Amino acid sequence: MEHQITYAPIEWLGDKVRLLDQTRLPGEEIYIETDDYRVVAEAIKELKVRGAPAIGIAGAYGVALGALKIEAASPEEFRARLAEVISTIAGTRPTARNLFGALEYLQKAAQTGKSVAQIRNNIIAAAITIHEEEAAATHKLSEYGAELIQDGDTILTHCNTGPLATTGYGTALGVIIRAHEQGKIVKVFADETRPLLQGARLTCWEAQKAGIPVTLITDSMAGYFLNRGYINSVITGADRIAANGDTANKIGTYSLAVLAKENGVPFYIAAPTTTIDPCIVTGAQIPIEQRSPDEVTHVQGVSLAPAGVAAANPAFDVTPHKYITAIITEKGIIRKPYKAGIKSITSVA
Repeated sequence: MEHQITYAPIEWLGDKVRLLDQTRLPGEEIYIETDDYRVVAEAIKELKVRGAPAIGIAGAYGVALGALKIEAASPEEFRARLAEVISTIAGTRPTARNLFGALEYLQKAAQTGKSVAQIRNNIIAAAITIHEEEAAATHKLSEYGAELIQDGDTILTHCNTGPLATTGYGTALGVIIRAHEQGKIVKVFADETRPLLQGARLTCWEAQKAGIPVTLITDSMAGYFLNRGYINSVITGADRIAANGDTANKIGTYSLAVLAKENGVPFYIAAPTTTIDPCIVTGAQIPIEQRSPDEVTHVQGVSLAPAGVAAANPAFDVTPHKYITAIITEKGIIRKPYKAGIKSITSVA
């Protein structure tokens, strides 16, 4: 029996977009409804929308909103003004590949059509297609990933990778949800995921909604539970995957991968192929977003550290492919050598 998602992270309303404000969860289920692409851009920056696939979808709808407001006398003028909208959306967050893939897709859609009205309609249709295809991809990859989970397994995951992050089944959490639907008895250990607590606030919330037993731990407890045999596998999502399999994901993922390898526990990445960037050779080339130190020194506005202390806040780290047991995609499970496997499912050589 399939899990029925009772919340919609992102909805297209024809001339507006509706976004579930993830910064208000789990305490409040508050939605933002807007017809302004700049509001969408700020929502992405402020993590009201987050998760690589969801960022791509929201960004696409932001461009569609911008296109609806452009008044232009010619297709050329329209495309010039559209480029400004796309630039604003592109400037929100630098690491997630899905955002830039979505914007490239929309740019191609904007090149078709002989009138402003046709171009505008093409952009809206393309944004809807991106949403539908991303959601469908997470369903397929969850099916593949569930094959890796055995009845009775306990899975450790990091950050948030469920419907909130994808608008579909989810990636890493989607795999777990699908295994649960298949009747497998599964348990989740969720890292709290500092500094913004997406694991504590969001993954635990989604796991409870799916009826999956979940235990919250601090990030620094992972080694303890891996070493003592509590964990059967680690599954995380991804924000960008290089051609060689190196993977950028929420800060702390690299540490988990090293700990998993040290303790002989499989470490899996679950992500749609839209997260793969075959033009980036290794993880060293992946841009890493640096966020405000306030997110480290404060939790939901409450200061935890002495005033004026320096704090670093890289939002992501890169896990070298040697630590990854397999990459789960909607086109199947990729195993080493990753370069060949990735090449086989992407169009760029």
